[in-house]
Amino acid sequence: MKILGIETSCDETSAAVVEDGVRILSNIISSQVDVHRPYGGVVPELASRNHLQLIDSVITDALHVSRCTLHDIDAVAATYGPGLASSLLIGLNTGKGIAFAAGKPFIAINHMEAHLYSPVMNAPDALPMISLIVSGGHTILVHVTGIGQYRILGQTVDDAAGEAFDKVAKLLKLGYPGGPEIDRLAKAGNARAIDFPRSMLDDPSYNFSFSGLKTAVLYWLRKHGVVAPVPGARDAAPAAGTAATATRVEDVCASFQEAAVDVLVGKMLRAAEEYRVRTVSASGGVSINSRFREKLAGECATRGLRLLLAPATLCTDNAAMIAALAFHKSASEFSIDVAPSIGLGVPA
Repeated sequence: MKILGIETSCDETSAAVVEDGVRILSNIISSQVDVHRPYGGVVPELASRNHLQLIDSVITDALHVSRCTLHDIDAVAATYGPGLASSLLIGLNTGKGIAFAAGKPFIAINHMEAHLYSPVMNAPDALPMISLIVSGGHTILVHVTGIGQYRILGQTVDDAAGEAFDKVAKLLKLGYPGGPEIDRLAKAGNARAIDFPRSMLDDPSYNFSFSGLKTAVLYWLRKHGVVAPVPGARDAAPAAGTAATATRVEDVCASFQEAAVDVLVGKMLRAAEEYRVRTVSASGGVSINSRFREKLAGECATRGLRLLLAPATLCTDNAAMIAALAFHKSASEFSIDVAPSIGLGVPA
């Protein structure tokens, strides 16, 4: 069974063809990072305009790469939420239009549930497991017992982890998107240079909070200042006019990143122990972070836990995970509308 998937929840225009929920025949992703970079974040109106301009060609490319025509497609799936309303409308209505015109079933997909499914796409024996969805807009810890069978254990009470990465990068004037740049600079920094708070790490709940960590970085920078990175130099001297106590930007990045990763990994491992599962997984854009993957892999190896991480192409917003999850879902009514604020929820 071949499903055409469409994803336009934020600023990536993506289309993919997936066979039987596991075999990715194509996964075309058109990023708008360059469009939004001058504004330091996603501008909804610009995002929807670009989706309109790109959606036809992206779908055409996905069909071409998969060597399929619409005649070969058995169903069409598209994201209906959560996300930016103006962006969701483009993909959802395009998907419904194609399905209706071609006489194919249409399947509306929850974007967060698709992220949840992406690490187990080729590991059906992995369940039950503890799974973390960690991205720019979400940080959700979930106990998964089956496809479509899950319970939310905790989520962020303020900023999502990816949001905190981007805001700290903005404080450091690193540009947008900030997460990859913090990851890159942290590799040359000292993660023990600054003892930033591990908010809610010892809290008995499985909720997360990253607003305080972001604020702690702000106060540190106001008090100490920061020395900009010098290419090829391990130890940079303070620039003219900078306080003698200024900290290397690499050390700030490494210390901030370590604090965030400690909380994410710590909560995951505690949940795995409490719910007595032998598998943990992570998905979403922040799960690409190299320190997160390194620390989580090391801790899982020590505890004898199986670790499933979605490949990088399935961590950011993409249509392959939409089409893959749709294989396990029933057809939707064509009257379904976008749901920008829908959560992952707890299926009945």
